[in-house]
Amino acid sequence: MVNTVVRRVYHGLFRRTSTFALTILLGAVLFERAFDSGGDMLWDHLNRGKQWKDIKHKYGLPAEEEED
Repeated sequence: MVNTVVRRVYHGLFRRTSTFALTILLGAVLFERAFDSGGDMLWDHLNRGKQWKDIKHKYGLPAEEEED
């Protein structure tokens, strides 16, 4: 079963140079997006209550001046 999966991946993605390069490029972009989102979530979790988005309600900004 593993041999069949590996063979299908090889023939579908890695056999031709163009699809190999596209697979690497797409994988890098998706990894960057996931890593960036994960880092932002970790930062927000570790700094909860210390960021402007968490404390701006204390300073009474008018509704038209608030930015999200």
